[in-house]
Amino acid sequence: MRLNRRTALTLGTTSALLATAAPVAAATPTAADPTATDAAETPPPTRVQAHRSITRRYLHETHRAGGTWSSVIAMADADGTFTDVVTEEPDRVVEAYSVNKIAVAVAVLDKVDRGLLRLDQRVEVTADIVIRDTDGIFGLDGAYPSSITLGHALAALLTVSDNTAVRLCGLVCPARELNDILRAKGFTHTQVVPVANPNRFFLGSTTPRETTTLLHRLAAGDLLSAASTKHLLDTLRSLTSFTDGIRLRLTSPERLRVATKAGWFKDGRNEAGLIFTPDGAAILSYALFASGHFTGDATTNDADFGATHPALRARAALGRTLMNATVHNDTTTSHPHQARYTPRNGG
Repeated sequence: MRLNRRTALTLGTTSALLATAAPVAAATPTAADPTATDAAETPPPTRVQAHRSITRRYLHETHRAGGTWSSVIAMADADGTFTDVVTEEPDRVVEAYSVNKIAVAVAVLDKVDRGLLRLDQRVEVTADIVIRDTDGIFGLDGAYPSSITLGHALAALLTVSDNTAVRLCGLVCPARELNDILRAKGFTHTQVVPVANPNRFFLGSTTPRETTTLLHRLAAGDLLSAASTKHLLDTLRSLTSFTDGIRLRLTSPERLRVATKAGWFKDGRNEAGLIFTPDGAAILSYALFASGHFTGDATTNDADFGATHPALRARAALGRTLMNATVHNDTTTSHPHQARYTPRNGG
């Protein structure tokens, strides 16, 4: 079932569309407390009903959150082929913010695959390259100059979304080369913005469709080598990675099934990723880009980059619905076994 907000507007209201999607097994959230249904919401019994449940939740939560949304949510069929479930302005060029760090990592790992870089080679962390913006970890070091491996820089880039790590990647993959690599792979809108220093750049733009395609091609293993693909997706699945959006209401084992990357700046609140079945098959993707005037006070929202922001509340509610939809895991694609969480107590 492929429905979008434009269809809702044609029908008159979002509520009219929600009514057309019934019946579904999942409970319909109430306007007073959309989180109240989390415990009661049960996995839909069929793939078609899973599509309807996702559509209903997306429309309800984004309507409540306000803002302008550009999104693609897709779910794998039994043969592993992804089918769109939700599309809303999927080809709109949007500011990607840190979601484009996935694309940066793809370009760097492409050079690793071609033997031009190594994950164990070292990059220099100098005082002038460190961004002290309270995001990430390099600004907390306090001891420069130092050096780290390229693998460490990529881990910081993709998990805690360290902006200094962007500059470290730029040392080994300058902006224009990075864009050339992405264009050669078919990503003409997923581009960074070069600046005067050739080794630095702003994170640039994308479209929900291109981000979705990038995610699907990563899952299929046709963007990078098997080793680089595993490295990137395992990093995004780490429990150290972003938890305030899609993963917020998920258990630790469920979070390990979600490879996600968020991005935010000014009024933008974005997140994109893949959800895997318990045995490691990619079954669902989401590319959610939101900006503009959200529900509530604009000044408060613009200063809130955490789980209390209306857009992140919407993504958290949607995350539970997306995870429930993955009970339809009868895909026939081959895949590695999923990692398990094994905490330690020092020693």
